[in-house]
Amino acid sequence: MGGSQVNQALVRLYFEVRDGLRDPVAAWAKLTGNSELYRHARGGRRVPLDDGTAAELTAAAIVHTAAEHGPDRVAALSTSPLAGLVGGLGGAVLTEQPIAPEQVLGRGFRGPRAEDWARAPYVLLWGENNRTVRTPDTPWVIAGRYKGQKVVAIGPHPTRLSDETLVVRPGTDGALAMAMGHVLLKEFFLDRPAFAGHAMDRTDLPFLVRLREHGGAFVAGGLLGRASGRLSLYGAEAVEVLLPRFDDGPGVLRRGVPVAREGDQLVTTVFDLLLAVYGVARGGLPGSWPSGYDDRHEPYTPAWQEAQTGVAASRALKIARELGVTAEKTGGRCVIVPGWLETAHADTAYRAMLALLALTGCGDGWAQPGGGSAIPLVPYLCLHACGEDASDVGALSWRHGEGLFERRTARSVLLEAVRDGLPMAPAPRVLAIPRPIYPLPPQVELLIGPDDGCDLAPPDVRLVADAVARLALDHHLEQPYVQQPHAEPPPQEEDRMRLLVDHAWMHEYGEALPTYRPPGPGLPVKPTQLVRSLTP
Repeated sequence: MGGSQVNQALVRLYFEVRDGLRDPVAAWAKLTGNSELYRHARGGRRVPLDDGTAAELTAAAIVHTAAEHGPDRVAALSTSPLAGLVGGLGGAVLTEQPIAPEQVLGRGFRGPRAEDWARAPYVLLWGENNRTVRTPDTPWVIAGRYKGQKVVAIGPHPTRLSDETLVVRPGTDGALAMAMGHVLLKEFFLDRPAFAGHAMDRTDLPFLVRLREHGGAFVAGGLLGRASGRLSLYGAEAVEVLLPRFDDGPGVLRRGVPVAREGDQLVTTVFDLLLAVYGVARGGLPGSWPSGYDDRHEPYTPAWQEAQTGVAASRALKIARELGVTAEKTGGRCVIVPGWLETAHADTAYRAMLALLALTGCGDGWAQPGGGSAIPLVPYLCLHACGEDASDVGALSWRHGEGLFERRTARSVLLEAVRDGLPMAPAPRVLAIPRPIYPLPPQVELLIGPDDGCDLAPPDVRLVADAVARLALDHHLEQPYVQQPHAEPPPQEEDRMRLLVDHAWMHEYGEALPTYRPPGPGLPVKPTQLVRSLTP
């Protein structure tokens, strides 16, 4: 008997059926014909089972479900040992990580491998990283420090792995990221064009953006679809734009941008809008601007963030300069290891952090597991496990939104997003999880996980893969492809890093460009979290 633990009712019924049919897949098909017999016993006593039989049972459930109902009815959380096998079969891989990297860094984003951390000269461990830095990847961080790598931890708690720690108030990481972006734009774009070539070739900063009139000023609309040939239109006509300011209730920022006319449309560049958002002043532009880094009243200066985060302005300034200089000298080899952010608006904070990588040419430096093909877990559970709620997602729109989601619920918006093409798998029949997740999607016939409420403890993934290959061959099912550890990912289509996410939902919530939403009431799922990838 091995270390596997199986629900007593399930294993008894499985042996009874299998001994009669002598075919594990046929046995599972017959067993699930009346799965209520053991599903009602879920959470009861679990008994030990040898590893080979546990792997066979798991493989039979996977092969039958994939053949009878489609591989997308098999799902695994990305941190489950079975995630690689499920993904190779064409199943649904669910992730708790933010989907912001796919929005900013492009479709199919992979990120650095763990061993790449040792070759990075500058690493930011950002967020609640206790879970991350205690994984087997930790030695790579230590190896990098022997080569002179600097590790900076940013989060609510210090960590022993860092050379320097910035302790921020929970939920205010986005404010620090915005202040760092302010410094990078001022010193590495305006004072001297350190990253201008990268910005022209690999980002959307030179792209033209439509402006629409609103309330005596203008607000950003959609991309025009082409670049202007230069980063900025500075020196031309200027108009005032309205930008969201979520740290001041219903307040807005009134900043000026240079514009040009394209037929009957008024346009500016993403770069000009970005400078306005971050408050990087240039002479002759209308609006209210910070007087310098020590201005505490205008976002997003180092002094402004100090009041939000508790991090001294001088330290925020120092870290931003170190990031910019290191990225410039090493050709963009800095890394951010994201952790858990304690805020209901974490997707917004992650986008502010990602902007730092996009600005400095470190597009491969977001060390996030999962990959671009994973399905976000929260919307997945919202669609398949949660009922309709009474929350109004329109309440999170900024004051100059057009009311697209007024009096709409999260579930109704999610259903609309799925109809519009948001990648979303159906409710699973086989689900592998690394920890308890409730509520669970209904009609799960085999729940694989460590909790007593699960049917089966995760078996050895190699035994399961061998059993799936054998049973798939017997039942004429396409064999799964399992990516080997440290294998090079397939080449991806080149895509620009996007500082402006051009989607109606992002404009509605005032989050098309990086911004900061302070800690406070949020929803389990917002429409902005559902925008996964966009066509160029």
